[in-house]
Amino acid sequence: MLTKTNIYVIKLKRNLLPMLFLGFTFCLLLFSKSNLPAVKSGLQLWATSVVPSLFPFFVATELLMHTNLVSLLGNLLNPLMKPIFNVRGEGSFAFIMGIISGYPVGAKIASNFRQNNICSKEECERLLSFTNNSGPLFIIGTVGILMFGNTTIGILLFITHLLACITVGALFRYWKKGKNTFLTTSSNFINSPKKSATFSNLGEILAESITSSISTILLIGGFVVIFSSIISIFKASGLLNSFIILLSPIFECLNVDTAFIQGILTGILEITNGINTISSITCKKISWNIIFASFLLGFGGISILLQVWSITAKTDLSIKPYLYGKLLHGLLSAFYSYLFMNIFPFLNFDLA
Repeated sequence: MLTKTNIYVIKLKRNLLPMLFLGFTFCLLLFSKSNLPAVKSGLQLWATSVVPSLFPFFVATELLMHTNLVSLLGNLLNPLMKPIFNVRGEGSFAFIMGIISGYPVGAKIASNFRQNNICSKEECERLLSFTNNSGPLFIIGTVGILMFGNTTIGILLFITHLLACITVGALFRYWKKGKNTFLTTSSNFINSPKKSATFSNLGEILAESITSSISTILLIGGFVVIFSSIISIFKASGLLNSFIILLSPIFECLNVDTAFIQGILTGILEITNGINTISSITCKKISWNIIFASFLLGFGGISILLQVWSITAKTDLSIKPYLYGKLLHGLLSAFYSYLFMNIFPFLNFDLA
């Protein structure tokens, strides 16, 4: 028998999303003065950083999917991929391209594998947990050189990021172990196997690859703009300051500068803005800056989580292994960074 309380809970769940969307629309109008510059900044970030660094890789991966490279890597690296990650050798393509290209290339390839029946559902979910990573161009170039002003810090962050990625993959080898469910031809979301590229159909293949890549890059641009606006609303409304006040006692007990709270909260929403804030904090113990930046690089943020979710929505893949894997990736990256800075003196940048 339903009580009044249960009825209210059901109604709240049913109307929660409309209320949130309405609230967001109202906030866009209320804080339009701060939102407009934030949106402009988000668009500029997308156009000047995201598009040049990711779009060519999207096109390249789409083109490579039309060749026999995936099967070649599968045969060559199966002896490594199967025992370490419990994924067939073809998964090495997602692993390698995910490391080279950065977010969200790994997730896109894993979804393509599922749609084209290259790997089983369970194998693709394992791939999701560890192949969607920050790329070396972003970690070493943007974070290390531009934000921290130190190449060594960038290299340290990339090495610990990579080690954490491999560790997560090794741990997730047990995800739904023993199950290997392939798509059936009756599945309404399956694509036909990708057409092999030849000189006669090269124009068609290139056009398809560019069209698919444009769709993905526009999707990413939308998320960047929306989350730039959300962060702006949090700042203008005072919500961000409220969270900072709430969490300050915890950071004070841990003897950590409370200035990091804003960067961490911002980074949980959107990685680039968060790491930029953290790197700009002046602190004698710069190891804290590095550790928090390492965590955010591994976790990726809610913005990238939703980007991946929108990509996997076209398949039957669960988002759970990605979410669990990224949380673990962030924690392991931070731990490895702490470990390296304490083991190797030349990696300790703390001021006396």
